[in-house]
Amino acid sequence: MISPKTLDRNKIAQQYKWDFTHIYDNWEAWKSDFNKIKDKLKKLEEMKGQLKTGAESLLAAFVLMDEIEKVLYKVYAYPALQKSTDNRDNDVLAKMQEVSMFLAQFSTATAWISPEIMEIPEEECMEWVEETTALQIYKFNLQKTYRQKAHILSEDKERLLSYFANPTSAASNTYSMLTTADVKFPEIELKNGEKVKLTHGEYSNILNTSKERVDRKKAAENFYPLFADIKNTLAAIYKGICDKDVAFAKSRDFESSLHAKLNSNNIPLEVYTNLVKTVGENTKGLQKYHQLRAKYLNLENDYHAYDSRVSLMESNKKYDFDEAKGLVKESVNLLGTDYLKKYETALENGWIDVFENEGKSSGAYSMGVYGVHPFVLMNYNGTQDHVFTLAHEMGHSLHTMLSEENQPFNLHEYTIFVAEVASTFNERLLLDLMLKKSTDPQEKIALLQQSIENILGTFFTQTMFADFEWQAHQKIENDEPLTADTLTEICEKLDEKYYGKDVFTRDKPNIFWTRIPHFYRSPFYVYQYATSFAASASLYQQVITGEEKGDYQPLEKYLNLLKSGGNNYPVEQLKKAGADLTKEETILAVIRQLDEQVDELEYLLMKNR
Repeated sequence: MISPKTLDRNKIAQQYKWDFTHIYDNWEAWKSDFNKIKDKLKKLEEMKGQLKTGAESLLAAFVLMDEIEKVLYKVYAYPALQKSTDNRDNDVLAKMQEVSMFLAQFSTATAWISPEIMEIPEEECMEWVEETTALQIYKFNLQKTYRQKAHILSEDKERLLSYFANPTSAASNTYSMLTTADVKFPEIELKNGEKVKLTHGEYSNILNTSKERVDRKKAAENFYPLFADIKNTLAAIYKGICDKDVAFAKSRDFESSLHAKLNSNNIPLEVYTNLVKTVGENTKGLQKYHQLRAKYLNLENDYHAYDSRVSLMESNKKYDFDEAKGLVKESVNLLGTDYLKKYETALENGWIDVFENEGKSSGAYSMGVYGVHPFVLMNYNGTQDHVFTLAHEMGHSLHTMLSEENQPFNLHEYTIFVAEVASTFNERLLLDLMLKKSTDPQEKIALLQQSIENILGTFFTQTMFADFEWQAHQKIENDEPLTADTLTEICEKLDEKYYGKDVFTRDKPNIFWTRIPHFYRSPFYVYQYATSFAASASLYQQVITGEEKGDYQPLEKYLNLLKSGGNNYPVEQLKKAGADLTKEETILAVIRQLDEQVDELEYLLMKNR
């Protein structure tokens, strides 16, 4: 099935929907577990003041914390996943709010732990670790805690800050409600007379696949006001998020909000600044690609953003979801039989929520639920892009499975800095497979375009977004106003920096700041798409070159990376796997890759015109 031709979730076959019984049979079972961890949290609070008495007390606290958090994964996921399938369900929303309130309480109730550990001399604590076998799995956690010493406050101040965990999520939640649950999607009539509701998914589908320019234009003109009409409200929301980030950074004596975000994973500031600088200074390939598109589409001097995504060739092939599963599964053969078996399991059995429905969250994600399995959200529409999205999210899911299987609980969760390596690695595997299978020059052009668009979307665009976030937060840090006009001005200048003055015809202000959920939900997240892409590209080339030479060490190092969870700082994990992100060369390698692919695309287009 390509799509069920309905937005009514009740009419979509169960095989294409999540099976929530994998987590709990019912809400009663969920409530029972919820009550258990509330009781355990009380026991954890009773340990206050005991950690410094010896290794046994410290270990007991860590073990109890793990027990709570293992169950908390399930308690959180059960309503969160159901909310994603229908953001209008107030009963589920109420339960999600219960969990959110508990998370805030949990933060407050455990605020004393780090300050109390800080009271133990580091040398003495490390002696406890060496002498107590069961405590050794927590060594890295303790090292991270001591590294944070300069930014950990006294117990009373930590407790005070913890009270703001829930209130400070209000802005993010408000953005989600405004742009999903409360949106009144317009209906438009296409050139062929068909009437469609312009949901997030349908809008993307039209821009990606429609050869009717009048339809793309109509979709863009009707979708733009969904955000433009509430831009002042969205600006107020975003300013609140920046205010929060800056306030928390100052409260912990960080130099800036960016320093604060990078600190927890020990990411050197140079990784961020060099990425933004290097990419921003090397956009010729990006501009050449769009100039090539404009020329090929006969749209020079009239090339709009809604023209930038449609396929250059008449290749509107749709992929049945079963066909998509077959392709992504075949693409990972290179990674070995164990990986493939896990992959096959993840593709079936209610692990993927496939199609769009009313009220469903837009986009796609993979959420790991410890002790159960990852859950993949899709809004599958049968396009080539969505086949690659499936490969992307499955990469995350297998990373989660391998980390959970090979690391103790406290080290199983990998950082977001490393997260996008596995996903983009799998996209590249799929691209190579589909290019190899294709005998149609037009399909090869479409696939090459897919690869270029992947580089642009994952590497260039995310770096531009990272630049935007940095500039926006600096406005607050410098006590400058942050309004809808200010944010739009930043976007407009970045647009010119990346695309130049002559690539796009703009008849409306560029307000990309209004429609990027990550800005509101996970500030300073998006740069990691770009750094991960660079690391992934480097590791991929090493694995392929190694296989050609009969050297499987690069593959082994890559799989070990997927198994390593969070057992080291991410920059060090990647370096161990073979990708050193402290070197500018890693960033430039991706830029050269784009240049080569754009040149190849130009050759094929001219040859097949």
